[in-house]
Amino acid sequence: MTEMPKKVLPGHIAAALAGAGGSTDSAGQPWAGRDLPAQEKYHNFDTDDGATDAGFAAALQALAAGDGSEAEVVASLATARVFIPIVAQLAEQIVGENGLVSDKESDMALVTLNGPDGRRALPVFTNAEALTRWHPEARPVAVYAARAALSAVAEEAALLVLDPGSERPFVVRRPAMWALAQQQQWQPSYGDVAVENVLRDSVSAVAHTAVTDISASAGQGIESLWGTKGEHSQRVQGGGTGPELCVTLTLLPGLDQQQVNDLLTRLQEYWASNEYFAAAVDSIQIRLQLQHPQT
Repeated sequence: MTEMPKKVLPGHIAAALAGAGGSTDSAGQPWAGRDLPAQEKYHNFDTDDGATDAGFAAALQALAAGDGSEAEVVASLATARVFIPIVAQLAEQIVGENGLVSDKESDMALVTLNGPDGRRALPVFTNAEALTRWHPEARPVAVYAARAALSAVAEEAALLVLDPGSERPFVVRRPAMWALAQQQQWQPSYGDVAVENVLRDSVSAVAHTAVTDISASAGQGIESLWGTKGEHSQRVQGGGTGPELCVTLTLLPGLDQQQVNDLLTRLQEYWASNEYFAAAVDSIQIRLQLQHPQT
């Protein structure tokens, strides 16, 4: 029977143990003869080469080719490893009893961004090289994307931005980010039958005779621009910052601007009061169209 090789403790850990308890542990049991189980890992990514997750890369490639979808890219993140940038942040100086100021201490902190609309975003990177290019002084911390999404929620971020500054950035908006953090499957609002049912229920609730139809589709906000600027760039159907849901409202002619505003206010109040709708929809654009009389 082949004997499994023993896993030796790293030197600094062995030294700390020796310094703390000598040749025995706190219960007086000797350290000699102990080893770590052969199957135990120091962390989940001890053989990680820092490259982009293959499943995520394939999903991005399919999106660029027009064969994939935004939902498939988010789904690929469920098992993907990413890197969170951590930077040293100076803490307050410490004043001793003698009135002398000691050296400043530093804490490690997550890096967050503010988007153009003021929302907070957590940047994450699919490979270590991309993070180093973006912030040379940041320390890359490897985590599963679901854990990164959970960190974004804890930081009160509304967006998870993958590979900012690269040729293929991808934004995971709040509903998808929350689903990823909870390890649940994400359904885009523009393809969600339950969301469309809420829209139709809202029309029935306001009971306005001028409304003849309402429908949902993907908004232009889901698009993102990939590649270098100019002729080498392309727009893909996913990864944008929103609004991701386009609501088309068909009205009979005859309403003035104030009447239209009142109608939209009533509809938006209904949507906001619906718990499912509020959780599933990140942002909305409303498109009005008139129903022309049939001839």
